[in-house]
Amino acid sequence: MKIGELARRTGVTTRTLRYYEEQDLLHPERQANGYRTYPESAVLRVEQVRDLLAAGLSTRVIKVVVPCFEGSGARLRPQVDGELAANLAREVEQMNARIDALTRNRDAVCRFLRSATPTAAAD
Repeated sequence: MKIGELARRTGVTTRTLRYYEEQDLLHPERQANGYRTYPESAVLRVEQVRDLLAAGLSTRVIKVVVPCFEGSGARLRPQVDGELAANLAREVEQMNARIDALTRNRDAVCRFLRSATPTAAAD
């Protein structure tokens, strides 16, 4: 499939797909005219990359992690070595810290909203 179709199917922009390629996260083949072509498996790869980025992992970490995944859906089984497992454990700790900070901030905003008196909007 061409880059435009992959973008439509995954909900990301073609610019994002080119960025993923620059970061060595996607590996399209090139036709004689220079156009990128992607296999069907690229849809799952883009979804995995997008989800891991949303979780707070860097492209550097994702580059190492994504190839470790085998299968998809319920059959997905990561294969990792000890060093990668330790690095991922640190990433999880950092994610938990970000989640805790977001939770505290959300709760503070909610408390403020519950106690705030609405005012008329300025025209």
